[in-house]
Amino acid sequence: MLLDHPQSPPRALAPALHSPIVELRQYTLHPGQRDTLIELFEREFLDTQAEAGIAVLGQFRDLDADDRFVWLRGFQDMERRRDALQRFYGGPAWQAHRDAANATMIDSDDVLLLRPVAPASAFVLDDALPAPGDARDAGLIVATTYAFDAPVDLDFLDFFAAELHPAFAAAGGSAVASFSTEYAPNTFPRLPVREGEHVFTWFARFASVAAHAAYRERLVALPHWRALAVALGRRVQGPPQVLRLAPTARSRLR
Repeated sequence: MLLDHPQSPPRALAPALHSPIVELRQYTLHPGQRDTLIELFEREFLDTQAEAGIAVLGQFRDLDADDRFVWLRGFQDMERRRDALQRFYGGPAWQAHRDAANATMIDSDDVLLLRPVAPASAFVLDDALPAPGDARDAGLIVATTYAFDAPVDLDFLDFFAAELHPAFAAAGGSAVASFSTEYAPNTFPRLPVREGEHVFTWFARFASVAAHAAYRERLVALPHWRALAVALGRRVQGPPQVLRLAPTARSRLR
């Protein structure tokens, strides 16, 4: 379920990048440093992470926070995550450029460790990283995260699949992937993750900021949306975090 946006153009896809372990990383940067980090990241850290066994799934500018850089990377399991991170952070690319990267950052510890809620809810992406200077329209990715007071249960997953997702799709916001918290111990404690939290995160793809705004208007205009919003509010803790993410030039997720 939840694989392809109905408005997405047909594209030749490589086999699904299941990435059963996904990190959603949100970095707060010093003012004016986001483009500096993105240029360094895409020049020095994309291919070298891939060589270390890390699937960099996408990297983004947060449209609602000028100094926030958001990116996603995936792993096959927690043991291979540990080994791949050891290779990368002990390798020459990070050693050569870590000071420059760290100099752009105020905080890099806002990290959610996630797992697809089902095999078919993982990302399906092109196998190759976009080349530098790729001129394809990157569109907009929207990540929505709900928080809970306990692990996400079948009641919510059924509610999302049977009621919420059809409403989102009817308004033009079909999910491309969905995840919940991965509870395995952090196998690379040198990089902290947010622990003791229970979340559900889903991603949608839009052609533009305007297309997303139109989707929001259609959603709240649905006759049954108010009832769905009340039912959702009863299940979650507080309002969701909604990230409007503009893919960078070499983002695989776009």
